[in-house]
Amino acid sequence: MIGRLAGVVIEQAGDGSCVLDVRGVGYEVFVPLRSLGRLAISSSVTLHVHTHVREDALMLYGFLQPEDRVAFRVLLGVSGVGPKLAMTVLSDLSASELALAVGRGDRARLEAISGVGKKTAARLLLELKDKLPGAVAGEVIAAAALAPAPLLGDSATQACAALTHLGFTRSQAEAAVAKVSRSDAAENVETLVRQALATL
Repeated sequence: MIGRLAGVVIEQAGDGSCVLDVRGVGYEVFVPLRSLGRLAISSSVTLHVHTHVREDALMLYGFLQPEDRVAFRVLLGVSGVGPKLAMTVLSDLSASELALAVGRGDRARLEAISGVGKKTAARLLLELKDKLPGAVAGEVIAAAALAPAPLLGDSATQACAALTHLGFTRSQAEAAVAKVSRSDAAENVETLVRQALATL
């Protein structure tokens, strides 16, 4: 099974597929649509790959972040969810955003994804609970609590620490928190993290 590919993007398609040249061999890999824009032609990239074997085909699904591959595999374990729907979900939400939606029981957010109806959303909430990496919002907040105490001790800095713990870069975290924070009030860290995640 192929678990990781590092190479150069030589082709792209609107269906989410790209061709990765790895030492002269071209691998067709399907990636979440939200990641496709980051895979420019001629760019070097490393993808964390899930190999899906069917009777009539062998399909490769690639992810820029290892946690997205974990989420993809967990989604495949949900009854009625195949690779196509799992990729649709991860084209709309990152693993951390999906985990947050599941942790909050946000069925409306899941129903907003193309192809996910009320029954599927309810099934996702039920079967994904406690299975995703960093699955519940409480764990996101715990990350902030466990992070080294910031010098200023403000909520925005703690929210940035929580986001970097989840895998975002410091600059991404600071930019997201800056978009949603208000300087006129002491804000709840949990609220800041949730609002910032929605912008990332």
